[in-house]
Amino acid sequence: MFVVLCKSLIPRNFESGGTIVRRSLIITTTILALAAGASARADDLKIALIYGKTGPLEAYAKQTETGLKMGFEYATKGTMTFDGRKIVVITKDDQGKPDLAKAALAEAYQDDKADIAIGTTSSAAALAILPVAEENKKILIVEPAVADQITGEKWNRYIFRTARNSSQDAISNAVAIGKQGVTVATLAQDYAFGRDGVAAFKEALAKTGATLAAEEYAPTSTTDFTAVGQRLFDALKDKPGRKVIWVIWAGAGNPLAKLQDMDPKRYGIELSTGGNILPALAAYKGLPGMEGATYYFYEIPKNPVNDWLVAEHQKRFNAPPDFFTAGGFAAAMSVVTAVTKAKSTDTEKLITAMEGLEFDTPKGKMVFRKQDHQALQSMYHFKVKVDPNVAWAVLEPVRELKIEDMDVPVKNKR
Repeated sequence: MFVVLCKSLIPRNFESGGTIVRRSLIITTTILALAAGASARADDLKIALIYGKTGPLEAYAKQTETGLKMGFEYATKGTMTFDGRKIVVITKDDQGKPDLAKAALAEAYQDDKADIAIGTTSSAAALAILPVAEENKKILIVEPAVADQITGEKWNRYIFRTARNSSQDAISNAVAIGKQGVTVATLAQDYAFGRDGVAAFKEALAKTGATLAAEEYAPTSTTDFTAVGQRLFDALKDKPGRKVIWVIWAGAGNPLAKLQDMDPKRYGIELSTGGNILPALAAYKGLPGMEGATYYFYEIPKNPVNDWLVAEHQKRFNAPPDFFTAGGFAAAMSVVTAVTKAKSTDTEKLITAMEGLEFDTPKGKMVFRKQDHQALQSMYHFKVKVDPNVAWAVLEPVRELKIEDMDVPVKNKR
């Protein structure tokens, strides 16, 4: 049972002496059933969740919150207390905006006295709040933002990340489809997300023995992929062996469907991409047999944590857990494991405990790499299967790509 302790809504913009003051909606919740009128005590374990509850990434944020709360429930064996302390989750909506995210995290550390913070949904907002953790000398666990810079050049020692990074996405896909005799061409959005993803993919692909024939980049607003598709076809059609177009794309546009409509099979060309949330997987039903690598699909991991999450989520929401539900759950598990090991919420003791920390998640074991605090974790090579009784494409496992199967580079300067 989740009980709302207090709810204070102040208009986002109001004038006071000519100054525009911006405040975010603050909703403090606890994951313990408390008597009406009770409030958080100083000895509560206070966890701040900064997330884009409203805005373009709302679906991701809601999944993260659900997973986080279920993770704490699982980690405390349903008691909702830890080491005699009630776990209190303080949620703050940053709307996916960097300035609001910075204000929300500062408020969580300074006013709400959060012991640890988790967030945020947007990579741009996440990058903006990294210095706030450093300024306040408090732990920030990044979930679910994926930009490499978070545990790369913009990293600081207070940052840990349970979310996978862009390199893990790209490298797992390269390992999944790359081998001697395979020729690949890539299509990506023409901004940092796409170009960084292709750079990581390209580096990993070279180690598999596959050949990269072409790279194409298109504006994020692209809806007509005819010209770029034809260039990709021309780069591959006369190559011997297996030929694959790998697509890295976020948001609108649906290049996979557009490329499929251009009939790549006439040239023996296959399409490939990474996994996604369940609503997005509905579009994959038009691509039976397509291969790629994913961060999570509820039917793939076989372990007691995932078994519990799938069963309980289905029972409570009449739906399986999704991509970011697993991520929020992993963040909760990392918190409880870290505080248990540190026997404290003191920041320096937590950092010592968390460097190299192994913890259970719905994906199995994760480990915070000491050098950059990135959670190393399994990814999953899949093949698309179409089941008429399921609303989305089923991602059938081909093989688990374990930590040792992926050479994820350290990109920070420690």
